[in-house]
Amino acid sequence: MKLLTILAIASAMAASSTAFASEDMAKKHGCLVCHDASAKKIGPTWKTIAAKLKGNKDAEKIITETLAKGSKGVYGTIPMPPQPKAAADAPAMAKWIMTH
Repeated sequence: MKLLTILAIASAMAASSTAFASEDMAKKHGCLVCHDASAKKIGPTWKTIAAKLKGNKDAEKIITETLAKGSKGVYGTIPMPPQPKAAADAPAMAKWIMTH
């Protein structure tokens, strides 16, 4: 029982540290200027992105590619410019966005 409790706590801590790390990455790359978890800004919310891609086995790949290459017309008329400086962190941010 103690082992299960320890494993559950360790798992929760690992998951939360990934989320915090990715939120920090989003701040570092300026994503918060246009995006938020739930409040509509210039771009779609992370909840909207996650909901649109829910069930898509390539969701994280799609987000990672969008960060690198940008997109146009996916969530409205305002294009998402490419974010080449975020490329190294893009897979982790994509995974985090899909948790919303």
